[in-house]
Amino acid sequence: MFLLNNVLNRYWQQFDWSGLADQLFSKLVSLLLLLLLFYIAKKLLHVLVAKVIAPSLKLSKQDIARQKTITRLIENLLNYALYFLLIYWILSILGLPVSSLLAGAGIAGVAIGMGAQGFLSDLVNGFFILLERQLDVGDNVRLTNGSINIAGTVVSVGIRTTQVRDADGALHYVPNRNITVVSNLSRGDMRVLIDIPIYAQTDLDEIYRIISKVNDEAVPEHPEILKSPNILGPQMASNGQFNFRISMTVQSGMQTSIYHIFYRLYHEALLKEGIELPTLGPVSKSK
Repeated sequence: MFLLNNVLNRYWQQFDWSGLADQLFSKLVSLLLLLLLFYIAKKLLHVLVAKVIAPSLKLSKQDIARQKTITRLIENLLNYALYFLLIYWILSILGLPVSSLLAGAGIAGVAIGMGAQGFLSDLVNGFFILLERQLDVGDNVRLTNGSINIAGTVVSVGIRTTQVRDADGALHYVPNRNITVVSNLSRGDMRVLIDIPIYAQTDLDEIYRIISKVNDEAVPEHPEILKSPNILGPQMASNGQFNFRISMTVQSGMQTSIYHIFYRLYHEALLKEGIELPTLGPVSKSK
């Protein structure tokens, strides 16, 4: 027992506990100062983008949506660089051999290559999305990849991910490699198709008259409608429902609003004139 205590005492005494405490305190202070500098740098970066880069882009010939896209992209790239420097300095303060770790990463590159392929695919696809200007911040888009379909407003376009907020308010982070089809609903004029369900025996001439009357009264109040509505007439839907279709050309971004406004106007006018309209309940149940 005496021998064991003697060994433990000698082992304990070989450490310079005062020096270790000093080193630990020094590293903690260095880490706190580094985090404080990182916080300040991040705030300054945001101010730089907002006060310098964004106003500079306003002097260019780019539209507002493109300016927002480029501003978000520059801010994201600067943030990536800042986080990389933060990790590098933290490892250096902790005394880890950063150069050896980087060399080891080169040796282990084959092992992590499969995981890096997705990241590189995001970068390449994101580069072409930005280069070809497939979408900009504020655009109303539909992103498709097979059975996956995300529709909403573009919040941010990054070199790796694209953020889209849907009608429910959910924010979707979409890796750029998963974007195979971009349907941009904010480029050029849009078409609105309004289908009013009717019975096959309904007097079509009477419906033409009622719809035309609604158009004459309501269309002048909506300058976002660019052309006179085109009354296409009776249509047969894929589910067998008999519809009466009206087509409109409207400003980009106004299609949903115009659809709901005029569907209600048509529906109320037809009912007021005594036109009986079916419901789609029984038809949808048979699917």
